[in-house]
Amino acid sequence: MSTTTVNVTGMTCGHCVEAVKSELSTLPGVQSVEIDLVKGGLSATTITSEGALDPASVNDAVAEAGYSVASSDS
Repeated sequence: MSTTTVNVTGMTCGHCVEAVKSELSTLPGVQSVEIDLVKGGLSATTITSEGALDPASVNDAVAEAGYSVASSDS
């Protein structure tokens, strides 16, 4: 099993969380998605999958739900 954590921006409610979970769950190998909602902030999103996930696929799935992954560049 592999765990990937990204910060998703723009979520404000339970509906937002469900939309992102739904899109991420369609990625091949994804077993579970957990989101720690921070309204209007960076919501930590942890994805457990059978193997490593392609970061572009994760970003695309989040974008399909209407949100974006915060850059990890500091």
